[in-house]
Amino acid sequence: MNDESQNKMGSPTPEELRRQVERTRDELGQTVEALAGKADVKTQAKEKSAAARKQAAEKTAELKEQAAEKTAAAKERAAEKATAVKEQAAEKSAELKEQAAEKTAAVKEQAAAATVQIRARTAQAAQAVKDRTPDPVQEKSAQAAMQVRESAARAGQFAVDRTPDPLLEKADRVAKAARANRTPLLAGGAVLVAFLLIRRGRGRSK
Repeated sequence: MNDESQNKMGSPTPEELRRQVERTRDELGQTVEALAGKADVKTQAKEKSAAARKQAAEKTAELKEQAAEKTAAAKERAAEKATAVKEQAAEKSAELKEQAAEKTAAVKEQAAAATVQIRARTAQAAQAVKDRTPDPVQEKSAQAAMQVRESAARAGQFAVDRTPDPLLEKADRVAKAARANRTPLLAGGAVLVAFLLIRRGRGRSK
């Protein structure tokens, strides 16, 4: 057997070996490309996942910042509204106080004017009664008033001697209050006494 027959029987020729090597190289290249593609997919997936996480973190931070800004703005508006309400309440209170003070002053003025008029009318009435009362009647009126004062003084002294100290103090306060209004009371008393004496005199004359 020669070499050619042996090649035909089982040993590959150089050409066949070369084709086998090229085929094997192509298969390895494809395998490497497939493995590289798979690795690239994993890398892309990791990159996409990292990008998604980054976007989510950025979005969360943005939302937190917006929420903080809205909360701060709401607090500021609430504070401004509360301040405005307080200012309005203070202005209203001051206005009411001013109105109350004006009304009180007006009432006091009216009361003072009424007091002056009453005193003037009382004095005029007392003077008119005095002018119309005869001298004997005036003398009798003065004597009667003196007797009344003396009787009152004796009765007062008797009451003082028999009255406990606490009641005396209370009576002293009442007396001070009466002295404060003594002029109208005396004028009224004088008018009443004069009127009674006039009636009495007219009754006797009849």
